[in-house]
Amino acid sequence: EHLVADLLLLARLDEGRPMEMRQVDLVSLCAEAVQTSTTVGPAWPVTFTAPRPIEVAGDATSLRQVIDNLLGNVRSHTPAGTTTRVSVAPDGTGAVVVVADDGPGMTPEQVAHVFERFYRSDPSRSRLHGGAGLGLSIVSAIVAAHGGIVAAASSIGHGTTFTVRLPAVPP
Repeated sequence: EHLVADLLLLARLDEGRPMEMRQVDLVSLCAEAVQTSTTVGPAWPVTFTAPRPIEVAGDATSLRQVIDNLLGNVRSHTPAGTTTRVSVAPDGTGAVVVVADDGPGMTPEQVAHVFERFYRSDPSRSRLHGGAGLGLSIVSAIVAAHGGIVAAASSIGHGTTFTVRLPAVPP
């Protein structure tokens, strides 16, 4: 059921179907996602910082899914007690969202493939526990549909950082 919904979403994004672009308060959207994440997974504390409200043109539901997927990834792939820092800041005319955890981190090989469809950094994880391996490919596709870019940086023992850059006005 989730897998089918994820595949349909990716198919729509692949087709380049236009999204409903409206002014979105990225700070309150991220704050809500952080609140939900700490409710769903209280063993994975999340801190949130933003200097001021920042608006971008985008599809609020899709952008919320980006943040939810990044935070869900932390709960799926790091041990309880892992702390995540989420920040939103202005970036030129747009915005940058950073989701950084202090978990076990990934190898360069894992980082290189992390946005690929069906990629699982730990092949021993079943679909039941690890999902279908579509969460980060969805993040990448949604960000691209907004004219933005997402990048991952990680090293073993030093956690993982995802950086999402969104333009003020999408393509």
